[in-house]
Amino acid sequence: MITALREWMFRAWYWYVNHIDKNAEVLFMNFGYSNPDMKVKLDPKDESSRHSVQLYNLLGSATELKNKDIVEIGCGRGGGLSYIVRTFSPATALGVDLDKHAVKFCNKHYSIKGLSFANGDAQDLSFLKDNSFDALLNLESSHRYPKMDLFLKEVHRLLRPGGYFLYTDFRYDWEMPELKKQLEATGMTILKEVMITDNVVKALEADDPHKRLLVKKLAPRFLHKVALNFAGVIGSETYNQFSTHKYEYYHFVLQKN
Repeated sequence: MITALREWMFRAWYWYVNHIDKNAEVLFMNFGYSNPDMKVKLDPKDESSRHSVQLYNLLGSATELKNKDIVEIGCGRGGGLSYIVRTFSPATALGVDLDKHAVKFCNKHYSIKGLSFANGDAQDLSFLKDNSFDALLNLESSHRYPKMDLFLKEVHRLLRPGGYFLYTDFRYDWEMPELKKQLEATGMTILKEVMITDNVVKALEADDPHKRLLVKKLAPRFLHKVALNFAGVIGSETYNQFSTHKYEYYHFVLQKN
């Protein structure tokens, strides 16, 4: 269960990033994915965010997205959805995020045909029509949702028959059985269920120097500890939770029947 204080800290940090990052240096805010078998060719502009991009590649390559209508719920600053559009060529791509400042940033920063962004709550997406999308992505966002069951109902409503829910996130180890029960209760078929905690830890380790430099550059000294924990640098509480598997990170692919 997410405490009100933790949620306030998340929102405060995202608000801060959206206001301080004037040069768009932080386009990805996930913990990343490292796999030596994953060979992903990146544009030079994406190389500094390789492991974060690879987490999106994991989802995007799970099914055919070309010429499909897709939506990402919890799109953040849009770097991941931009990569998905440029790499997998969907017909349309909509990014939805609760943070109005992030949505404003995305609409200003990205100019790609078929890509758009909108403000919305993952637990109430009533502004979107039933059966509107062939694939719905949700990457490292749902751990913040107070009512996961409402979000999953929206996922089922928005997907067309045969559509895919491409999903990855973490929970405390004792929370994971409940998450799996919630996914099963959707009535969708679980096609893939893979624990990727160790892949995330390797990504955190590989990105450690870059993240420390970025925090030092963007955050005032009194916020360094908080920022480094959000980034999951080596030795932080977040890193330790993953490295000891107190946090478990899973990748799921579900299909609406």
